[in-house]
Amino acid sequence: MLLAVDIGNTNIVLGIHNGESWINHWRICTDPTKMPDEYGVLLRDLLRQEDIHNTEIKQSVISSVVPGLTPKIRDMIQKLFSFEALIVGPGVKTGLKILIENPAELGTDIVCNSVAAYNRIGGSCIVVDFGTALTFTAIREPGEILGVSIAPGLQAAAEALSEHTAQLPQVWLEPPKTTIGTNTNKSIQSGVIFGYTGLVEALIDRMKEELGGQVSVIGTGGRSGVIAPLTDRFTLIEPWLILEGLRLIASRNTRFFENQA
Repeated sequence: MLLAVDIGNTNIVLGIHNGESWINHWRICTDPTKMPDEYGVLLRDLLRQEDIHNTEIKQSVISSVVPGLTPKIRDMIQKLFSFEALIVGPGVKTGLKILIENPAELGTDIVCNSVAAYNRIGGSCIVVDFGTALTFTAIREPGEILGVSIAPGLQAAAEALSEHTAQLPQVWLEPPKTTIGTNTNKSIQSGVIFGYTGLVEALIDRMKEELGGQVSVIGTGGRSGVIAPLTDRFTLIEPWLILEGLRLIASRNTRFFENQA
């Protein structure tokens, strides 16, 4: 079995693939203060709930945009399973060309999402990831990452309002029934959610125009379910897209795992 781990700024996403399908996946809070042993206890509990023994996990692959946590998760996996995890980064085969000015700047989460999206679509596509940041990645046939557009994520935008104003509270992000808010909570929900719907549509439309031809759009990330129902721009929604990207990257780097055997 393969353990895939995506370390994000807000959540850590984990998934177990048995060689044929994903048998489970989890989303836990990112906590840079936790030690490897603490994450190990948490992962053991998750595996135990699914009746998965440590010895059944034969490989692991990690994507991380939190450098301080990467060695902790790597060490946890080494201690728990007695093998090294493949860490996505320079030198790892992805199957895609990165055409931005400085490829080292591109987050590995964006790379993994792009790998999965291009494998799924088989042609030009846009990946919209509703994470801590809201990212739009343009992928062109025959497998080239052209570039990215980045905006603050929905939660970040809502939190910025409460942190930088004296009277606006934090709110639960769900669409209100009307655009015209009749109380503070509904007004914030309207501005953030409907405003971001317009932002998403505008950036998708501009990217499609620049890409030209037939372009599919995939939405992913923890907040994708908030905006996707409000627009017709998405071809499909895959909340766990990054896990599939990690699996594909692991399959393209078999020599790494063979060298540990």
